[in-house]
Amino acid sequence: MNIKQAIASTYMKFSKWTFVHEELPPKVVAIGAPHTSYWDGWLMLMAFWKVGRPFKFLVKDSAIKAPVIGPIIRAVGGISTDRSAHHGMVGSLVNSARQNESFTLIIAPKGTRSPRRYWKSGFYRIALETGMPIQLGFIDSTTKTYGWAGTMEITGDIEADMEKIRAFYDGKLGFHSEKTSVARLRAEDDAEVRAWLLGDHEN
Repeated sequence: MNIKQAIASTYMKFSKWTFVHEELPPKVVAIGAPHTSYWDGWLMLMAFWKVGRPFKFLVKDSAIKAPVIGPIIRAVGGISTDRSAHHGMVGSLVNSARQNESFTLIIAPKGTRSPRRYWKSGFYRIALETGMPIQLGFIDSTTKTYGWAGTMEITGDIEADMEKIRAFYDGKLGFHSEKTSVARLRAEDDAEVRAWLLGDHEN
């Protein structure tokens, strides 16, 4: 057991929350919801440290650049989501996934702790371009459980894929239940956004 696993094991021993999980695929895009608190990131960090799985995760550019917390975030695997470099970032992640035998990317698709109408679609695009499965990570204050369960392949049928995701998260509430949002992509309602998201993958 390494130092990270020891920290995670000690935390879980005394925590009132229970970590539940299943075996992860070698390459995976792990999404996390509902995202309503900073505690979400801490619990996911403990979860992946516990299973000894290296990972990268996307965070706001402002957090990466923060003078104190920024270096810590980068040290544990944080990657900036600077929108000005969005296309380059996605391409870099796709290339990294293709070139490595093991690759884990963690994304909170809601992108903010506050309620919002649509999730960000980066997780969908990356999974579609790489062929990596989606692992459904969750935090549920109603049962005080967290972790991941349910691996699914992204098919390019946006509505069908998102219906499965919505069904999984239905009834799961974050630390702040009033900030929980329904899993929905703008591409489900906007034809132009749909065309951009799918690109050549419809062919």
